[in-house]
Amino acid sequence: MKITVAGESKEVKDGITIQELIEQENVETPQYVTVSVNDAFVQRDTFGTAALKEGDVVEFLYFMGGGR
Repeated sequence: MKITVAGESKEVKDGITIQELIEQENVETPQYVTVSVNDAFVQRDTFGTAALKEGDVVEFLYFMGGGR
């Protein structure tokens, strides 16, 4: 099936979970990544069970702190 990951069209297996996609995409520091699917944030405790569907748009987001 086709999904969009970080603006790039990808072919992935049917029913891939968010956790599997994180591993497949070699996401750096996966323990700190926030994931959105179709502009909705996904709870980390569902990454292993949340299956993606044809046409989903996935973004990996990293929130950085900073300042003084």
